[in-house]
Amino acid sequence: MKEKRESKQKQTVSADEFQKTANRVSFTSILWNMILSVFKLIAGIVAHSNAMISDAIHSASDVFSTIVVIIGIKMASKDSDKEHPYGHERMECVAAILLAGVLFVTGCGIGLSALRTILNGNYDRLEAPGMLALAAAIISIIVKEAMFWYTRFYAKKIDSSALMADAWHHRSDAFSSVGALVGIGGARMGFPVMDSVASLVIFVFIVKAAYDIFKDAIDKMVDHSCDEETQSQIRSCIMKHEQVICIDLLQTRMFGNKIYADIEIGVDGSYTLWRAHEIAEEVHDDIEQSFPRVKHIMVHVNPAEVRNHTEDN
Repeated sequence: MKEKRESKQKQTVSADEFQKTANRVSFTSILWNMILSVFKLIAGIVAHSNAMISDAIHSASDVFSTIVVIIGIKMASKDSDKEHPYGHERMECVAAILLAGVLFVTGCGIGLSALRTILNGNYDRLEAPGMLALAAAIISIIVKEAMFWYTRFYAKKIDSSALMADAWHHRSDAFSSVGALVGIGGARMGFPVMDSVASLVIFVFIVKAAYDIFKDAIDKMVDHSCDEETQSQIRSCIMKHEQVICIDLLQTRMFGNKIYADIEIGVDGSYTLWRAHEIAEEVHDDIEQSFPRVKHIMVHVNPAEVRNHTEDN
């Protein structure tokens, strides 16, 4: 009982740390995205660059997206209740899906605007962007790439799918700024249409990021199994118990960013019910302590000798 109380306390502390870390990273993202959005918008207007204005809109969407992430993580961290006995972890997936939707809509808006400019022709009337737009693109690439690595580090540390989605949102923004840089540079070299082409490239990067985030969230919503490496590690953890003769079943499913596992082990059929129960408890507790992502485990014990005898017949 003492061990179980300590384990429960550890999970509460981990949940608090999860929330604090996620909030700190998210508020940092909001601050930098607001600064970048305003800076790039001013640079785009002053330097007459549609690509930079599109990039500014992308950064502005990051602010809304991060707010969605904060709300999703806060809801996912709520304790289990009567209506939600398995917890609220999947709310993170909902947040990630909303984030993907925002990215997709933003990308389509940028893409359609760029496509209209390209198809209209009259490229001679297009004004080449100024140096301020070029400088803004370079600064944006540096800042957004730094934010990607910063957010990715903490997303892995607390194992947050919504925070990881936000990290890749930063990376997509860095890529879009690379596209803006190339387009602005090309426009300044005498090809004004390159500014609009850059906006079209930004659209591709944004939509690709939206698809990847959406796919990852859906996998976690539909009870997708966890990765093979984790399953292999769980198998090794089970088989290190000398009393376990074999593993008859190991099924895992993702529940938000947590793992649920159903396990059937084979033990000596001559063991008493009490002894078999003790082995199941040992396996259960060992997995729970070794794999923080595993939230729920069901361990069923089969009599190995009876099972083998039946199969032989």
